[in-house]
Amino acid sequence: MCVRFSPLTAEEAQAVLDARGTGRHAIRCIEAPDPMHDARPGSQVPLFIPDGAGGLRVAQLEWGFPLDGKPHAVFNTRIESALEQLRLGRRGMWAKAIAQGRCLVPVRAFYESHATEKVVSEKTGRPVRRQYRFRLPGARAFLLAAVQADGNFSIVTTEPNASVAPVHDRMPLVLGPGESNIWLGPEFAWLADRSHIVLTSKGE
Repeated sequence: MCVRFSPLTAEEAQAVLDARGTGRHAIRCIEAPDPMHDARPGSQVPLFIPDGAGGLRVAQLEWGFPLDGKPHAVFNTRIESALEQLRLGRRGMWAKAIAQGRCLVPVRAFYESHATEKVVSEKTGRPVRRQYRFRLPGARAFLLAAVQADGNFSIVTTEPNASVAPVHDRMPLVLGPGESNIWLGPEFAWLADRSHIVLTSKGE
C-alpha cells in the first residue's frame, strides 16, 4: 500500500504538460529525492486531470478521501474493488470516481514498506519496517493512475509485479509510455495487469 511518494512541484508538472510532443526534457533528473518534500496522506499534490476539451490541466488536490469523519483516511483504491463496483452499478465509494474521476499523478518515485525487514529509525531509535524506493528506469518522472472527486484523490493499486512482489503485496498502478491515454479512456480496465512494467528499487 503506497503511503509515500515523491511528487513533482506544480511548476514542474506544468512544464511537463507544456513540453508534451516537443521531445525536450521538462524537468531535471534527481537520483535521490528529498524526503522532506515527499507526499503523504493529507498532502496537497499537483495532478493531471482532463480539461474537458481533450487535453490535460494541472490541479492541486489533497491526497486521501475522508471516511467516518476522518480526513484523508482512504488514500489507496484497489482496482479490483473499483471495477467491481462499476460493473455492478453499486453506490460504493469508488463507483463514481473510477467512472468519471480518473486522473494522473506525476512522480519521481514511490515507496513501499517491506513486510519483514526492519531498520532502526534515525528519529526514534526504534525498529521500523524498511522502506524501498521504486523508480521507472531511465525516467525523470512517471505517472501513477489515480481517481479524484471533490478536491481529493486516491492512488489506484493493483497486484504487485515481479519488481515489487518481494517487498509488498500491493503496488500503485504505474503507467508505462503511452498508457496515460488508455487510463483516461474507456478501455482502462485492462491496465490492472502490471506484469510488463520493470521498476528499480533501493532500500532506505
